[in-house]
Amino acid sequence: MNNINIKTGEEISLMRESGRLLAAVFDELDRFVEVGKSTLEINDFVEDIIVSKLNARPASKGQYGYQYVLNSSINEVVCHGVPSVAKKLKNGDIVNIDVTLEKNGFISDSSKMYCIGKVAPIAKKLVDVTYEAMWKGIQTVKPNSTIGDIGHAIQSHVEKHGYSVVKDYCGHGIGREMHEAPQILHYGKPDSGITLKEGMTFTIEPMINQGSYKTKTKKDGWTVVTRDKKLSAQWEHTVLVTSDGFEVLTLRDNERF
Repeated sequence: MNNINIKTGEEISLMRESGRLLAAVFDELDRFVEVGKSTLEINDFVEDIIVSKLNARPASKGQYGYQYVLNSSINEVVCHGVPSVAKKLKNGDIVNIDVTLEKNGFISDSSKMYCIGKVAPIAKKLVDVTYEAMWKGIQTVKPNSTIGDIGHAIQSHVEKHGYSVVKDYCGHGIGREMHEAPQILHYGKPDSGITLKEGMTFTIEPMINQGSYKTKTKKDGWTVVTRDKKLSAQWEHTVLVTSDGFEVLTLRDNERF
């Protein structure tokens, strides 16, 4: 626990603000993402919102040498899809848009699946089950529960539907830095791993494959795809451990009930 950054009340307030702003970005994206849009158009649209409208910083741009403000992962792309003018969304695609935002020194991170046009039922089911699995994981979060509880809840749900959890990538602590301790695995055993404490902030972002969990990275050094070329889906939120449970810092308006 020594290297896990427990956030103070003031830091939590700043993280709430960056999370609120990032949720607003997705509200705008909901009206923009559609058939025919290139992933580079989506990237530039998001950059303009973050910089010009919200007076914030796209935290992914420039990190590890990455040139863009988001990842756009279509169909068999598991994560880290690179925006391109040549990649245009087609009817039937599923695409994950993963965006980060920094405001007042604190970073939020979230992603959402978009179903483009008329999507095949098998693809829609993968998207829906992945969303359900993310929430199964989030709902385990409270002081004295464990990272293993999160992973077990996610893994149990997706495997029940015949899907697999990607093991090469995981969630992470977040705050002043994009990637902080601890790592949040999306598979595991109950009552195992690090114990959660009030004030911890981290992402829960399961990547779920229609077929095998195995992945490979393309020659561009970024784009991760399923080895069997079957579909993959991902959803992500930034989560705070509260005194009696959790708070989703990047919760979007259409998720408030």
